[in-house]
Parts: sequence; structure tokens; C-alpha cells
Amino acid sequence: MRRAEIGMAVVLGLFSLYLMYMSQIPPLEIGWVPKKGPGAGAFPFWLSLGMLICCIAIAIRGLLGKTPQSRSSDVFMDRQTMTNVGITVAAIFMMLLLTHFIGAYFAMFLFFAFYLGVVGKHKLPTTFAVSLLFPTAVFFLFESGMKILLPKGYAEPLFIPLYKLFVY
Repeated sequence: MRRAEIGMAVVLGLFSLYLMYMSQIPPLEIGWVPKKGPGAGAFPFWLSLGMLICCIAIAIRGLLGKTPQSRSSDVFMDRQTMTNVGITVAAIFMMLLLTHFIGAYFAMFLFFAFYLGVVGKHKLPTTFAVSLLFPTAVFFLFESGMKILLPKGYAEPLFIPLYKLFVY
């Protein structure tokens, strides 16, 4: 557990440094752009800096033995945990693969239906409600609110009536 805690803090800290570097290279800016506001790289830079600070704190606490995990000699992941992680990774991979053919929203629906119903063993009404409502909310947030189009695959004609609900 201790090695996993410190190791993940180091890996995520290095990833934070990479993101900080990438968020400031041209054409991105992390400073204030006159008459526009913060540059496109400002939010990723400051978020990455916050993550780096947290990673440093986690690593220091782990090295000093301040957390229960840093004092534990338990195995980081047992067989059941590895199985659950494998199922999750496979389900996410299938969702991404299906996105190309049936679109992001239907792929999300199938992912939630599988994950909540099969893996989580939730009741059918809960599984169906979440599987339907979450992709619908994401659709209206991205397509209408932020004007970011997500892939719809072969299901795109089904979305045309929904576009009439948007006010531009």
C-alpha cells in the first residue's frame, strides 16, 4: 500500500508537470489576454499546479507515515479488485469502440446499463433511469449549452428533431 500511494503520487506529479508545460506552449497562454480574459491554457495550468501540490503533499505524508495506507503492509490490489478493474477497463474500451458506430450517447447508455445493471446489480428501474437520464443531460449540456458536438455515429438522424429544441 505504501509503495502504491507514493508511486501514484510521483506518477501523477510528473503528469501534472507535463500538463503544466503543455498548457503554456503557443498558441496557448496562461496569462491574461487583453479584452478577452484568461488565456486558453490558464485553467489547465492552474488545475495542474493544484494537482502537483496535492501530489507533493501525498508523497510527503506517505514518506513520513502519516496516513493509514503508508503504515499498511496490505496488498494494494487483491484478485477481486483486479477482476473489477479489468471489467471496468473492458467496459470503457467497448464504450469507446461503440462510440464510432452508434455515437457517444447510445454508447454511454449501454455502458451505464451494463455497469449499473450487471456489475452494480442495481434494480432495473434505477439502471434504466440513470442510463437514460445521464446521456440525455450530457447531450443537452454539450450540444446546446456549450455548442460542442459529440459523435453520433449512424444514429445521427435520430438527433435532428432534438436540434429544433435549441435556441440559437
